[in-house]
Amino acid sequence: MQVEEIAQDLVNLCSQGRFSEAIEKHYAKEIVSKELTEEAVGLETVRANDRLWQAEHEIHGLTVEGPFLGLNKFAVRFICDVTSKPEARRFTLDELSLYTISDGKIVLEQIFCDKEE
Repeated sequence: MQVEEIAQDLVNLCSQGRFSEAIEKHYAKEIVSKELTEEAVGLETVRANDRLWQAEHEIHGLTVEGPFLGLNKFAVRFICDVTSKPEARRFTLDELSLYTISDGKIVLEQIFCDKEE
């Protein structure tokens, strides 16, 4: 798959709330996911983080902007109205994710986010 095809499919899946399916379809086994000071290495770790996040959050609304394409990279902006279940706190999550592709799979995900409380 070309970068544009992967990027558009990921946006389509995420826009429908199908985040786990996007991970299964497009992430490499050796994926590295970086967010602030945290780093998840490997598909199993990313899957576990996704399951935990979904279990602890309720999404009330989601806007997905992009993809914004590069040669072997693309970016997507996610704006999410969400409640953290453990904290019983609702907030807006504004996130920019930069994805790097190699051999038809996402090998690096860099997440830049800001929470509005």
